[in-house]
Amino acid sequence: MLTTAQIEDAAARLEEAERTGRQIGQLSLQYPGMTIDDAYRVQSAWVALKVAGGRRIKGRKIGLTSRAMQLAVNIDEPDYGVLLDDMFFDDGGTIPTDRFVQLRVEAELAFVLKSPIAGPDCTIFDVLNATDYVVPALEILDARIQRVDPATKTTRKVVDTIADNAANCGIVIGGRPFRPDAADLRWVSVICARNGRIEETGVAAGVINNPANGIVWLANKLAAHDVALEAGQVILSGSFIRPIDCTKGDTIQADYGPFGTVSCHFS
Repeated sequence: MLTTAQIEDAAARLEEAERTGRQIGQLSLQYPGMTIDDAYRVQSAWVALKVAGGRRIKGRKIGLTSRAMQLAVNIDEPDYGVLLDDMFFDDGGTIPTDRFVQLRVEAELAFVLKSPIAGPDCTIFDVLNATDYVVPALEILDARIQRVDPATKTTRKVVDTIADNAANCGIVIGGRPFRPDAADLRWVSVICARNGRIEETGVAAGVINNPANGIVWLANKLAAHDVALEAGQVILSGSFIRPIDCTKGDTIQADYGPFGTVSCHFS
């Protein structure tokens, strides 16, 4: 287990990396024995720094929900991060690339809650009953920690991603909001294009068979820390496409068919 001083140092360096746009080295190389619990402690310390600086928590995100992604990083469950008020961007809006380091985008569904959800015995029915509406979304990802170590060519580990707020840095909500019982959530699909060229397609069942199951997992996971999902929060349930690399000048559009489109442009 990392010491409190090591946790606070890692959080401070992540904050500096985001502020300056200069990545830090992999924490997993600096601390070979670093655990997933350590990684969440770093994430929490970093979020605490942001809240102390005036940011507000507006929701949560769930990542690594597909079996393929879990196998790629050698874990058997998803991960989670925090959505802050300055991470929300307008549908069809322009996002400044100089705020980020290595941009990627994923397509998923966001759940907006009308009542709290708490574990440890949360079920899918609890999630559906607590959801006001579901809405198409784009999640913007960044890497404040190097994805590949330049010296050893070692790729980052899941503890690096978790510490890095599960790679989250932004969210765009758009399309047509709908009630959770207005569609079979498993079969909601997306066609995602970059600059008019289709890059990825996917079906929401790729998220633990139903994106609502991602919220179930999160509520039960957070219960161990006496944390509940709160009314009004936005919960990103997990991507059902692979991440799309983005650079300055790119326009991303995700077409959710009958549920509309959501887009953004990187300037």
